[in-house]
Amino acid sequence: MSIYFVSGIDTGIGKTIAVGMMARYLVHKGVNAITVKLVQTGNDGFSEDLDRHRELMGTGKLAVDEAGLTAPAIFHFPSSPHLAAKLEHRELDLGKIESSIAELDKQFDVVLVEGAGGLAVPLTEDLLTIDFAAEHNYPLILVTCGRLGSLNHTIMSIEMASRRDMKIAGVVYNWCPEADPLIEEDSKRMILKYLHRYYQPEVLVELPEVKEPLPEPDFGAIFDGAVPKR
Repeated sequence: MSIYFVSGIDTGIGKTIAVGMMARYLVHKGVNAITVKLVQTGNDGFSEDLDRHRELMGTGKLAVDEAGLTAPAIFHFPSSPHLAAKLEHRELDLGKIESSIAELDKQFDVVLVEGAGGLAVPLTEDLLTIDFAAEHNYPLILVTCGRLGSLNHTIMSIEMASRRDMKIAGVVYNWCPEADPLIEEDSKRMILKYLHRYYQPEVLVELPEVKEPLPEPDFGAIFDGAVPKR
């Protein structure tokens, strides 16, 4: 599969950093990879999440960014997409999003689609983020961390995806400054246990603190088959 859907288990979990680091990993492995922001809210005319991706990838803005393919839906108000669109008296153009992703899929080997918030975030009044991803059969990458409360959200996300017959390509376990080491270790164990319980690949990649010099985590287990053997 060349298109992966990346969701955080909650807002502020480090999803954007994780997407940028995964794209960086792929590019450094010789994979022609790109990132997409499914819906950007809280911005005007640009996507701060995409800017962060490109910073981590070391590419700067790309031609597909300038063409608007990588951020096909941008809204001013920082909320879930259904409310942000309503406040601007606009409808979320799902067709434009789908055509943008399809065009990028033609140009790139791997497309990482970053969602907005968690899986149950409404894109419209009647469509949740997870339902959009499931309808397109995108493998899911979950981003979580060890802060208190995250295990609950992670297990719920695994169950939601599994009940929709989605494949979870892997879980990125993000660095969290306030995490208790005891909770962190137990959370990793429990996440693997529930991946196994729902017949999902038991893939968990730890992402350390992202600061200069940037770390080089190995995301190979998530992108099995997408990275050329050397």
